[in-house]
Order: sequence, then structure tokens, then C-alpha cells
Amino acid sequence: MAKQESLGIKALESIHWYVHDLERSRQFYTKGLDFAEVAVSGPELDAHGKQKSALFQAGEIALVVSQPVGEGGRAWRYLRKHPDGVGTLNFEVEDVEKAFKLLEQRGATFITEIQRFTDDAGGKLSFFSITTPFGDTTFRFLQRDNYKSIYPGFKVHAKPLGGQNKYGFDKLDHVTSNFQTMKPMLLWMEHVMGFEKFWHIEFHTEDVASQQKRDHGSGLKSEVMWDPKSGVKFANNEPKFPFFKASQINIFNEDHRGDGVQHLAITVKDILSSVKDMRQNAGIQFMPTPGSYYDALPERIQNMGIKKIDEDINVLRDLEVLIDGDKERSYMLQIFMKDAASLYKQADAGPFFYEIIQRKGDQGFGGGNFRALFESIERAQKAEGRV
Repeated sequence: MAKQESLGIKALESIHWYVHDLERSRQFYTKGLDFAEVAVSGPELDAHGKQKSALFQAGEIALVVSQPVGEGGRAWRYLRKHPDGVGTLNFEVEDVEKAFKLLEQRGATFITEIQRFTDDAGGKLSFFSITTPFGDTTFRFLQRDNYKSIYPGFKVHAKPLGGQNKYGFDKLDHVTSNFQTMKPMLLWMEHVMGFEKFWHIEFHTEDVASQQKRDHGSGLKSEVMWDPKSGVKFANNEPKFPFFKASQINIFNEDHRGDGVQHLAITVKDILSSVKDMRQNAGIQFMPTPGSYYDALPERIQNMGIKKIDEDINVLRDLEVLIDGDKERSYMLQIFMKDAASLYKQADAGPFFYEIIQRKGDQGFGGGNFRALFESIERAQKAEGRV
């Protein structure tokens, strides 16, 4: 297929959540992750949209979180089907009309026409929304021309409330989603969004790969798609035969009640200090990594071609931080929080989780760590009696 013309995406501007309990999210982001609350929806927007919202920010990361107010709104409709989850991804584009026309030519399904707003200072905001193969998650495309009011109907706090970003969060690195079958989504990303293939991996977790007699496993296929112009990346997973039903990809889909966003990866400047402080000061829990991973790490660092790292392996072991890469002195460090249902101890919080990542030259997705992540999820599911 010939290369598609770019939609002119500048960035994945923000993530829009739908949750059962906004105050629960407020405490998690401002007290747990030290995000700042910068704005809330005003009474008119609450009444019109039948949901109340808050905007949380840290570095370049912006999260809108909405809770239903009564019935009939977007958050209410989403939460009738799903636990808490990502309902909309907001992309900033260079030219909203051009993006609309290109998507129209490629057969996108529109939810709205282009909507236009002007703020008190004369700034302009234009946006439209489309459906996607990401379950009930929609995409919105926005163009800002000196628009200072964040979003229509939001009231900006005179002084941000809550945190000061003491953990050093920087930006969104990528979005990871799970599908029962991802081929339709991959074709849609290529033919409609104009994204290109970036990375691919498929495997079974060690228990299955080692040919032990098993009745379950976490087999998966993963394909990363990206927009070369903006660098926006989507990692996408599906279960891999055998043991499809017991695959933790399928278990996510069952818990989420459909396809959707499994986790967001957010970057930090210093992952070791960030994770240490989050564990000690905020009580944030992370997915466990067995000691055997670190026993084998010195040899693995050599075999991957990294050769030498700046960090003490004993510190990585203590914090359960993972490492991966494939070039000398070029690697990445990452760790995965426990899912929201586990952190909140509430099933309606859902199976979503966050990845914390620090890139030190490597821009890949950690093939070895992919396996480590899925084995970690499988261990947690086994401990909870879910597989």
C-alpha cells in the first residue's frame, strides 16, 4: 500500500477517563501520583453533558476524568458496559479541516461535525470526534489557535490544586490496548489513520514455552503502530493460541467487558528515585518481578548488546525495575503499577494500569520485558485465583 498522507497530528494531547468515583481518582492523582488539578467543569457543562470533570496535569501529561451526573451522558453510557476506563483520546492536529477531509476520504465514521469555540481572549478551538475499533474508546481531533481556556465549559483554578509533580513525570510514551482480534484495528490504523508498523513480537510465557504440562498461559501477539510525523505510538495485543481463554489478554477483555486501553506508559526523568519515593511515600504498588530475573540480568545485559549500564543491579532488584535494549549503552528502564482494581481494592476501578518508563537511548518496547510483564501479570492472576 502507498504511504498515506499524514493527518497532521502534533501530539496525543490528553486522555479522557470515565470513572464511577471522581473523588477516588482525585485522591489517586493528586495525593498518590502528585499530579496538579488545574481545572474543573463548570455547572453549565455538568448539566449539559450530565457528567462532572476535572483536569489533572504533570509535565506534558494531561488527564481529563469524568463521573456521571444522572443518566444519559457519555460517561454514564460508557460505564453501563465497562468498569473505569479510557473513553477518548484527544489528538492535537495542525489543521482540523484537513484532518476531517482526509478521514472522510478514508471512510472514518464521524460522531460529530467540526465544532468551533472562541474564548474571551479571542482564541479559537475546533474539534470533531470519530468512532474507532478500540472498543468504546473514541478519537477526538483538536486544533488550537491561541485558545487559552483548556476546554469549553472548564473553569481554570486560580492556583493549581494538589501535587507539584515531585516524581518527575514528563510525557505520554505510548498507549497499549488489548483486543480479542487485532487485525481489523491494525488495518484501520493503517488505512484510515495513516499509521505505520513500528515493532512486532509474539510469544508464550515461560511456563507454556518450556513445554510443561499446563492448562493455561499468557500467549500473545503484539504489533506497535506509529505516526512517524508526531511519534505517537500504539502498542496492540491479542491472545495467542493455545490457551486463548486463559490468556491474560483475554482475561483483561473479560474484566473490561470488551476491547480497550490496557495501560498508558508515562516517562520519568529518574525512574529509580521516582519508584522508590512512590513506594515509600504514596504506597503505590507495582507488579512483582521474581529474583531470578535479576540473577540472570548481568549475562542478559551482555547478550542483548547493552554491555554496561549506569545502575546498580542490586538497586534494580530492590525496586523491581526492569531493563531492556539491543545496542551498547542504549537501554530502557520500566516498571508496571498494579491495576486500578487492585490499587483501589474496588472491582469497578477496572483492569487498567500505568507503566513508568525511563528511556536512556533505546526507543523500542523491550521484547524481553514484554515477556516479563506478561509473566508478572499471570503470576498475579494465579495468586488471585483467576486462572
